[in-house]
Amino acid sequence: MSYKQIKGSYSFLTIPMILIMGMVIGWPLIQTFIFSFTDADLLGITKPGFTGLNNFLDAFQNRGFLNSLKVSGIFAVVVVSVEVILGTSVALLLNQPLIGSKVVRVFLILPWAVPTIVNAIMWRLIYNPEYGALNSLLYQLGFIDKYISWLSSADKALWAIIFADIWKNFSLVTLIVLASLQSLPESQVEAAKIDGANSWQRFFYITMPHIIPSLQVAMVLRIIEAVKVFDIIYVMTKGGPANKTRTGSIFIYQEAFTNSRIGAGSSFAIIMVAFIILLILVYMRTLSQQKR
Repeated sequence: MSYKQIKGSYSFLTIPMILIMGMVIGWPLIQTFIFSFTDADLLGITKPGFTGLNNFLDAFQNRGFLNSLKVSGIFAVVVVSVEVILGTSVALLLNQPLIGSKVVRVFLILPWAVPTIVNAIMWRLIYNPEYGALNSLLYQLGFIDKYISWLSSADKALWAIIFADIWKNFSLVTLIVLASLQSLPESQVEAAKIDGANSWQRFFYITMPHIIPSLQVAMVLRIIEAVKVFDIIYVMTKGGPANKTRTGSIFIYQEAFTNSRIGAGSSFAIIMVAFIILLILVYMRTLSQQKR
């Protein structure tokens, strides 16, 4: 059997996968795009009418939606930036021949393996204003003189959720970068040492260019997850207090399913996708310049 025949036979096996992905992903995307140009409602009592670009124009005049985009942007930028810096630092540390580093690698995956809902409930209990472990610890150490309601404070709620998300997900970045570091040829590092390069020079001119492709993968994954974050915030605060933690995803959910405005919700969702792509392009451009 020739190579073309073998390739053709294997290509035939991909047809079911393409059909399934088309039904599960493609068709909902097409429906969302169509609904975004209509005034469709969730119950479907009235026939949807074509509204053109009105939904998109209204979106940029909707203070609630613009504020939710702001919250999503703050959450994504802070979370991704801290996770990349912290994850890379921990990966560099674990790449050294330290005692117990292999054991740490095993336990490092545990926070990321915890389901997001479980993580959210766990941190909600930790932040509890009456019997939470965080308040108890800070009070015993003398850092606070009274218990704080972390998730009910408009100033602290978003940052409390950000910390919970970083705790869970920075290990993913660590594992990806660590895998890249272990593929770095030792001969390059040794040659740089012989040439007199110090630790910072070896990092910026040898290690950093090598791990950038892995960092790009990690950042794309984390940006997508961070911008469309829903579950951890919905479980911990449901978007409160005073909508200070209401992200774009929660706003779209409320608009489409609580207020039954599927048309408007679909247009907001498309804008969110464009927002995610924009953030990815900004981060990728930053890393590409660093690589050069």
